[in-house]
Amino acid sequence: MGYNLTEGQFDPPAESAVVDGLSARLGVALPKDYIDFLKEHNGGEGFIGDNYIIFFKAEELADFNREYEAEIYAPGILLFASNGGGEGYGFDTEDAAMPIVRIPFIGMDRQSAETIACHLADLFARLAD
Repeated sequence: MGYNLTEGQFDPPAESAVVDGLSARLGVALPKDYIDFLKEHNGGEGFIGDNYIIFFKAEELADFNREYEAEIYAPGILLFASNGGGEGYGFDTEDAAMPIVRIPFIGMDRQSAETIACHLADLFARLAD
């Protein structure tokens, strides 16, 4: 599956050892498409259509989630990207389908999480519109 930024750049692939142990380190089974994405692009940033997005590196996921205190304010939301402003993108790990949600960093709570995509390719498609 090819993921494309309208403008910007993806980072080189994550090391296999980092990606392979990621789900265990985070304590959640990450979606296969996201694992595959990291094996191609370990983070990066740029525009998808008119929307800016910053993908966190695999080795930074735990730190970003801890720093944003996601587990305290929005339990079950695993952040993996940001719009570079006041919102993050994350997986809703409490839903077996693990949809992607957009959530504000200020006043973060589960109730403010808005489901915007069912998987990574869907997120790219929706942001491109």
